[in-house]
Amino acid sequence: MKKIILTTCILFSVLFLNAQDLKKYDRGSYIKGKDSIYYRILFPENFNPDQKYPLVIFLHGVGERGIDNGNQLLHGGKLFLKNDVRKNFPAIVVFPQCPPNDFWANANFEKDAKGKRKISFVEGGKPTKIMHALQGMVRNFLNKPYINQDQVYVGGLSMGAMGTYELLRRERRKFAAAIAICGGDNTNNIKKYQKIPLWIFHGAKDDIVDPVFSIAIAERLKTVGDEVKFTLYPNANHNSWDNAFAEPELLSWLFSHKR
Repeated sequence: MKKIILTTCILFSVLFLNAQDLKKYDRGSYIKGKDSIYYRILFPENFNPDQKYPLVIFLHGVGERGIDNGNQLLHGGKLFLKNDVRKNFPAIVVFPQCPPNDFWANANFEKDAKGKRKISFVEGGKPTKIMHALQGMVRNFLNKPYINQDQVYVGGLSMGAMGTYELLRRERRKFAAAIAICGGDNTNNIKKYQKIPLWIFHGAKDDIVDPVFSIAIAERLKTVGDEVKFTLYPNANHNSWDNAFAEPELLSWLFSHKR
């Protein structure tokens, strides 16, 4: 019984500390006209508004949609709180949140005869409501005097990776590099962002978003793009972000690029 109580206490302590750490992300919002988007933002330690810092935008997956302005930190939020990351890569990190009834990218979902979900991506087309707001948010941040406009990055997982590709093609002149984890896009859209360095990740056993999407994008970019890295994890399912976040060169690769 004592061991159970001790284990429970330790578990609650860890959860409490994690929750406390995530509170280092301030709450923010961008509201202009019909556009509204809420986000959490992490400033560098010893932030100096007279200096210029890189900007990282990270887009969450479908499971973290909501109106709580907090759930989007579930995957990736702790990565940027690590002491070595804060020391070696001082940056302004923004996690916007997509509401429950919206989607970062223009994607269609259907079910085949066996009931399996099929995803297709729109070529071109108008942005979703939340993507339009996200574009406005990005432009607003780039007007801040403390943002280094040569070091603006975007990344995302699952739905967020789909949104990453879409944001890149809509605002391609603003980003220095990007990472996309278990996402997808219409390969006809690639020409819009082929000049932007990309590191793509996917799990070979992903049964939510078919790895064929990432494979197709990577193969196409290898023939027309400036720089693409592709990592396929042979034993990973949809949560390949766990592997990607553990890549020792992930952030050094990202921050090494300048526009």
